[in-house]
Amino acid sequence: MIPLTDSPVTRDGKSLILAMDHGLEHGPSADFSSVPDTLDPETVFDIATHDAVTSLAVQKGVAETYYPSYDDDVSLLAKLNGTSNLWMGEPYSPQNWTVDYAAELGADAVGYTVYSGSNREPEMYEEFRDVQERAHREYDLPVVMWSYPRGQGLKNDTKESVIAYGTRIAHELGADIAKVKYPGSPEEMEWAVKSAADTKVVMSGGSKVSDYDFLSSVEAVMNAGGSGLAVGRNVWQRDDPERILDALEQVIFEGATTDEALE
Repeated sequence: MIPLTDSPVTRDGKSLILAMDHGLEHGPSADFSSVPDTLDPETVFDIATHDAVTSLAVQKGVAETYYPSYDDDVSLLAKLNGTSNLWMGEPYSPQNWTVDYAAELGADAVGYTVYSGSNREPEMYEEFRDVQERAHREYDLPVVMWSYPRGQGLKNDTKESVIAYGTRIAHELGADIAKVKYPGSPEEMEWAVKSAADTKVVMSGGSKVSDYDFLSSVEAVMNAGGSGLAVGRNVWQRDDPERILDALEQVIFEGATTDEALE
């Protein structure tokens, strides 16, 4: 594993990953219609220059076009695979660019989605293996696994046992950071963190909720031993993204409570 204490994509071993791979994964109407300014990736890149943000996760085309103008102010997390919301088969996320090309563009880390439990699990594990080994051996790049157990055999992908299994899979396969959904309680999150051993665990931000509810879940993750957050809509769908990033900075990096951060 890559030591993350002094990594370009962490601060003191903690992470606030801003994600904007939603254009591919969800489509423009689902996530951008309420905030049409964010259809222009420059808007989100500008948001990502906030001191609280440790990296910005984007797909290849966005990275190619916009990252060169922000490489001094934003750490790039290259999201190497992804699929459209139009896909209706068993969960699978094809690789859309290589570790080599991401490194050439200046990526500070790479990310990969794995749907454990899908009928295509063996294929995804093999693809992740190749990404992880090349990122570590050739470029010393941290690898973030979007670890989302999902498929025909899973009735509830947010159960405690499933989330903890997801963090353990990320550790067993060599991820440096596991991105998982919040399992519902601090106790369940603590078990997921322990299950990950030395792999750091960050919570997926999910759909937009109120400031208080959102920050409370982040506070619970940090209290459970989590290492931070990977968030998109709960930041850039807000009228004042800077305000919520100021609050997240206090909760994640300074140990503030939700009430303190919102004062």
